[in-house]
Amino acid sequence: MSVSRILISPEGPQFSRLVMGYWRLLEWQLSPQQLLGFIEQHVELGITTVDHADIYGSYGCETAFGQALKLKPRLRNQLQIVSKCGIALPSAHTPQYRLAHYNSEKSHIQASVDRSLTNLNTDHLDLLLLHRPDLLMNADEVARAFSQLKRSGKVRHFGVSNFTPSQFDLLQSRLDFPLVTNQLEVSPIRQQSITDGTLDQCQQQQFKPMAWSCLGGGALTKAPAYQPLRDELAQIALEVDASSIAQVVFAWVMMLPSHPLPILGTGKIERVRQAVQAENVVLSRQHWYRIRRAALGRDVD
Repeated sequence: MSVSRILISPEGPQFSRLVMGYWRLLEWQLSPQQLLGFIEQHVELGITTVDHADIYGSYGCETAFGQALKLKPRLRNQLQIVSKCGIALPSAHTPQYRLAHYNSEKSHIQASVDRSLTNLNTDHLDLLLLHRPDLLMNADEVARAFSQLKRSGKVRHFGVSNFTPSQFDLLQSRLDFPLVTNQLEVSPIRQQSITDGTLDQCQQQQFKPMAWSCLGGGALTKAPAYQPLRDELAQIALEVDASSIAQVVFAWVMMLPSHPLPILGTGKIERVRQAVQAENVVLSRQHWYRIRRAALGRDVD
């Protein structure tokens, strides 16, 4: 079983239908050799797109991933590497930051990319995203940074994360090439982007969003408050022959007409194998709205 591939915008790139997220990589406590094995296994399942950010693991996850890639450099050719920048966090690596803040200045973006390339042991990123909308963002300055990075070959495609439609349009208005995605929180328990026009914009402009925290950071499968939702998901799993409620949730997200790409957050390969099966789970419209109702506690208006 292998996941399909999808063009996330008319101009590219082509990504795997599911994306492996490495936000919690350091929590998995894998040696470089063990991590290499994990990467190889999810690549065999067709999950070739990997999602990073400079700040993940207090600026440590990209380095850990790059150490694994050093053990088998040719594996880089099978991957599409996504990374993000624009958040500045206080850490042992960044004593100059006294508080968490956003930074979309040209110098910060370029320095972040150079650091990510070194840490990830690669000469280019397939996709760079601004991690959060900076309230002090100068769209012209960001556009200059993106344009220089594109010309240099350090970054092939660009997008944003957690942007509103107006913020997306502002930045796009300053670029002579398209932003190819908006990475958003999408799940049954976080449906704001479905109703506030953000996913409508994805359809309108014909790009596919990336969906983070589809399982609510684990809350959807564990928190007592979501037991009614879990009960409904379990019932629907029986009806559609799914082996887990997580499969049903990923199918629910992928059913959205903007075709989001779910980002997985597990370091357990068996859970990854289960998630791959979500592409075969077929939900009806009533299934989809039953999940919505169970999550929100109400029918449609």
